[in-house]
Amino acid sequence: MFHSFFPQPKAFFTSLVVWTLISIAGWYLFAASFGVSLGYAPVAEEQQPIDLSFFLLPENVWFYGYFLLSAAIFCAAWHLKALNHPWKIWSIWGSALIIFVTYFGVQISVVINNWRRPFGDLLQNALSKQPGISVDNFYTLMWVFCQIAFLSMFVSIMTDFFTSHYIFRWRTAMNNFYMSKWEKLRHIEGASQRVQEDTMRFSSTLEGLGISLINSVMTLVVFLPILLALSHYVTELPFIGPVANSLFWLALFWSAFGTLLLAVAGVKLPGLNFRNQRVEAAYRKELVYGEDHAERAEPLTVGELFGNVRRNYYRMYFHYMYFNVARYFYIQADALFVVFMLVPTIVAGTITYGIFQQISTAFGQVSNSFQYLVNSWTTIIELLSIHKRLKAFEAAIDDEPLPEIDQRYLERETGVVHADG
Repeated sequence: MFHSFFPQPKAFFTSLVVWTLISIAGWYLFAASFGVSLGYAPVAEEQQPIDLSFFLLPENVWFYGYFLLSAAIFCAAWHLKALNHPWKIWSIWGSALIIFVTYFGVQISVVINNWRRPFGDLLQNALSKQPGISVDNFYTLMWVFCQIAFLSMFVSIMTDFFTSHYIFRWRTAMNNFYMSKWEKLRHIEGASQRVQEDTMRFSSTLEGLGISLINSVMTLVVFLPILLALSHYVTELPFIGPVANSLFWLALFWSAFGTLLLAVAGVKLPGLNFRNQRVEAAYRKELVYGEDHAERAEPLTVGELFGNVRRNYYRMYFHYMYFNVARYFYIQADALFVVFMLVPTIVAGTITYGIFQQISTAFGQVSNSFQYLVNSWTTIIELLSIHKRLKAFEAAIDDEPLPEIDQRYLERETGVVHADG
């Protein structure tokens, strides 16, 4: 699944994590302060632009250069190390491009969040009939928003276009690799489905999960400092009182609670989804045999196989029911959590409507990033079930024992367990 597309995936991803940590440490320990000495000083959060000039701030230009240099060093090293790998351009350089563009997309969200404060304050002043408010004030801010929105649309469209090609190349790499080992794989139950359908589902599912994960990490990197800066507006929390960096701790607590809640509620679902693919494949295979052989797909046999399908679906429906109870409870509570925690601050009148909008957006961005497992749990379940099916291919290719469920299938079909599939 990975070594067909990435060069030495274990070493590649391990080195990626290590290099990322080194780059982060290098930025905070040396590069950021060195940039300030060169004139690339940061701008206070209250003074940051609300238009496209935000991207030309000296601190952002300096960080773009540092980011690109760090990525180029890592990619060049792996490019030289994997000169003979057929997919190195897409897997190494393509991954770096996706990470950078995702970071840029998160920065667009920062600009929109900066824009919310003056627009919210203008709206509050207009509704309270403050003097000096004109329609031109609103139109000017709305035109600024349109510029940001058009940039966001362009970046999103081009990112989706490139990512779709990137993921299909990954599927192509898997398909070519598995077909080159077809003699070892052809005897495994549902081999054709695993090559055609499971690789397609794996790549498409991973597209959504991978982009969401990168976006979550980048959102944390960008929005955590903003959330920490906005925490000084929060005077106290209900039942707790004043807390330093309160918004950060609230986001961390609420996200950890939701992740733990859904992880416990959905612990059985990956196995049930995997079994569902198994019984569906067995039913479909018998029907396919029945198209060419009169003695196959007899009513009793088909009835028994469909009975397995029915029982597994009923079991899934039951487990998804209490999982959805936990999930929807958390989603509804999430809509009110930050407002509830800000009630003492709102009543004290220490923030304007624009600042409230900024806090709500920044808290939502950070909270959603921490809630990656919460938001992606059902998709992760589907990916895990696909991964279990493709693991049998990995075992057969490496001449390792097949997973127990595949061994039981071969015992039923031939009475012999073949180590090579």
